[in-house]
Amino acid sequence: MKSLRMLALISLFSLGVAIPFHVQLRAQGPVTQGSETVAKKKNSSSSSSSEDTTSNKIPSSYGKKDNLPQGISVFRTDALTVTVDAAVLDNKGHFIPKIPRGNFRISEDGVPQEIKTFGTGEAPMTIAMVIEFSAKFEGLWGAGWFDVLNTSYGFVQTLRPEDYLAVVAYDMRPEILSDFSTNRMDAQEALSRLRIPGFSEANLYDALVDTAQRMQDIEGRKAILLLSSGVDTFSKLTYDKTRKALQEAGIPVYAISMLQQLRLIIPNGDNIFWAQADLQMKTFATETGGMAFYPRFYQELPGVFQTIEQTMRSNYVMTYTPANQTRDGKFRKIKVELINPETNQPLPIKDEKGKPIKYQIVAKTGYTAPRAVE
Repeated sequence: MKSLRMLALISLFSLGVAIPFHVQLRAQGPVTQGSETVAKKKNSSSSSSSEDTTSNKIPSSYGKKDNLPQGISVFRTDALTVTVDAAVLDNKGHFIPKIPRGNFRISEDGVPQEIKTFGTGEAPMTIAMVIEFSAKFEGLWGAGWFDVLNTSYGFVQTLRPEDYLAVVAYDMRPEILSDFSTNRMDAQEALSRLRIPGFSEANLYDALVDTAQRMQDIEGRKAILLLSSGVDTFSKLTYDKTRKALQEAGIPVYAISMLQQLRLIIPNGDNIFWAQADLQMKTFATETGGMAFYPRFYQELPGVFQTIEQTMRSNYVMTYTPANQTRDGKFRKIKVELINPETNQPLPIKDEKGKPIKYQIVAKTGYTAPRAVE
């Protein structure tokens, strides 16, 4: 175990991750200022209830349209318009540009739809980094603790100055450590609070859905970066309800599975327990239009971060008006394909040498139709 801890410590410094001195001095777990919101108030009922939360609330300057940063791309949808962000990646995870509009086909419940608008380009991101930090795995100076810190600090360093970032840690419940900000010192200070976890529970479902629902009203390109083992202990939400809630929220989830290397030495580590955890991470990611990664070595992280950034930032943005206008509140399946419009067959993509390459399309798998107004 000592060798693992030393290896993790060496890895932190080899990647240029500097652990602030005040991290070493803290002796407490995740601390929050008592904020009830990341981007919006979760339950705004009456003016009297607001007295309980305003005194310690972390201010959020990114919940209203008037406060959106300049230059951010905004895509709106009304009840009868669906927006689909799709990234086309080669077998190395690189974004494939310059694919014409006519080569895209969107189907809803198996029925091809007419693409109304089509655009490309990069845009600033609004990202909530949701971090599992429970005593179940992340003991002080342990391999799990280094794994979390290494990945968290590494990802923060990949962001651009105009990107907004919030940090949420969870064990028994989610704690907002820093609100959306372009000031990276806010994130650094938030991460420095990951010192000693307070509880052994890891309620993944509740934390993930809570964050996604808070971000629903944020406009522009947004995503959740989930750093987790994929294990859920006893969330109030079930797995199926979590899937449905994430699909309805429409926030892409990019999941990085933690503790992959540690599992090799955990007794019975390679069993159905961990397989289920990995499958949950993959399901949450693919169904929301994100991606899931399972790095076993720290050297893999730079490549993972590069793929996530390209997929998050560079997208083909398309809208369509569904042929099915029924407002029944049901889930509609979406499929994005690349085709040759002349043959209606899958579109082959070749590299610079003319050799065909494998590619994947990353897009959400569906949406929930609106309900009729009663």
